[in-house]
Amino acid sequence: MSSLNWVRGINATLGRVAPQWAAGRMQQLFVTPNEHAPRDWELPLLASSERVTLRFGLSALRWGEGPAVLLMHGWEGRPTQFATLIEHLVGAGYGVIALDGPGHGRSPGQEADIVLFARALLEAAGELPPLRAVIGHSMGGASALLATQMGLRTETLVSIGAPSNVLGVLRGFSKVVGLPPVARSRFIRMIESRAGIAAKQLDVSRYQLDFPGLVVHAEDDRYVRVSEATAIHEAWPQSRLLHLAEGGHHRVLADPAVIDAILELLEAVEEPLPLALVS
Repeated sequence: MSSLNWVRGINATLGRVAPQWAAGRMQQLFVTPNEHAPRDWELPLLASSERVTLRFGLSALRWGEGPAVLLMHGWEGRPTQFATLIEHLVGAGYGVIALDGPGHGRSPGQEADIVLFARALLEAAGELPPLRAVIGHSMGGASALLATQMGLRTETLVSIGAPSNVLGVLRGFSKVVGLPPVARSRFIRMIESRAGIAAKQLDVSRYQLDFPGLVVHAEDDRYVRVSEATAIHEAWPQSRLLHLAEGGHHRVLADPAVIDAILELLEAVEEPLPLALVS
């Protein structure tokens, strides 16, 4: 029996007779990431990076000089998953800072969620030059959009393979692990209590997105439905939607069409006026 089938079996039984216990166990599973080592193709870029430590011990990798572009990976991800994109950004004259999210890599903590990721972006931005762009993948994209509602300032933003709302993610996870209805409701309430915000509030349809951006998604993404990208695009008046026929959830990060679209977006952002010219 696979580990997932075992979890479903336990939840099917104890989720009915002990819903609080089952919900608590699944909450811990949901917020505790596993660590995955970099692939061989990531190692050259890792070797060329500069490791920096930001406030509260937040760890990041840095490459290049120029207008700042801040990157956030997804759940159980790594900065170097953006390797191909980083190489092109640096080659185009940008300075790239890629975070280890909370509970990931060398950043502190054992747990992670979208709110912790969003706060990490805010903390990082407070120590960096004005941001030309923020680029987030999967949960990193969702957290970047959330961070703009919490005060993050950026000239533009790119969301890649991201969900449009957290409640759908929680319900999907509950279904996958086989939580019965009562345990499912308690699991969602536990996550909300931990994050300090109702899940229904973590939805791009409720956000004010008043900056240009790009929404990227591959049709064959097996982790996040492509309809999520459409929902983000519809809630974001100044966004462009880029649908790819293939690219999955991770290969899309290195797709030439995605890299070209990102560079085009960054080049289109007007340079801010010098302070001396601002009346």
